[in-house]
Amino acid sequence: MTGSGGRPTQIDTSRAHSARMYDYYLGGKDWYPVDQEAAEKVKEVFPFIVTGARANRDFMHRATRTLASEYGVRQFIDIGTGIPTEPNLHQVAQGIAPDARVVYADNDPTVLEYTDALTLSSPQGRTAYVHADLRHDSVLDDPKLRATVDLEKPVALSMLAVTHFLPDEDRPFEIVRGMVERLASGSFLVLSHATPDFNPAAEKAVEVYRKSGTPAQIRTKSVIEGFFEGTELIEPGLTTTHRWRPDGESGITDEDAFFYAGIGRKP
Repeated sequence: MTGSGGRPTQIDTSRAHSARMYDYYLGGKDWYPVDQEAAEKVKEVFPFIVTGARANRDFMHRATRTLASEYGVRQFIDIGTGIPTEPNLHQVAQGIAPDARVVYADNDPTVLEYTDALTLSSPQGRTAYVHADLRHDSVLDDPKLRATVDLEKPVALSMLAVTHFLPDEDRPFEIVRGMVERLASGSFLVLSHATPDFNPAAEKAVEVYRKSGTPAQIRTKSVIEGFFEGTELIEPGLTTTHRWRPDGESGITDEDAFFYAGIGRKP
């Protein structure tokens, strides 16, 4: 089997993968011993990783609800979907707007195995899955994406815990900017990104990822703000995940979260 661009999609169990490690942090079961080993090494040097992953997931839920209910968004593109963990983005969006359309995209073959779970849409809406690598593939040109969402209408482009796996040499700012530029006026960029601002030990976690074969680069707030160029941040701006329109008191600290998150609206 091959993915976009003809690259093989066989699951490589000889090296850890960020999506499966993330699933491990969230208490899932779709990981291999190599992923568990790498994830446990991360936890040793940075024990906040589990809380941070959950806070990031909770941000996705709140962000999706906000866009669907307060801004009337009916189209979502989720880049770096990861292994399904309910409720998934389409379940949150369609719980508010049954006619919402969602496209998921990821480059991990393990995620590809869960296409059925990711495309179980409400009768009124529609979902699709695109197997693609953000670094090499023109995700927005994929036929399945174009058949599901209309890029001439507002879209929420979700990139959660994705861009810190794109080192500067992968041109992450150029990639994000290029995608946002193609979206219709009134579209949104939803983005979260790990940071060393609250705990320098986060850099040790990055080093574990790199040694496990996963490129990574965490960034400070002032640098992360660059991803939102060309958009207007909605309230409360760029802040830690648990402080973005919280449902209540979470008990999480900025050190625990170690992620910045925000939503930018394209004028």
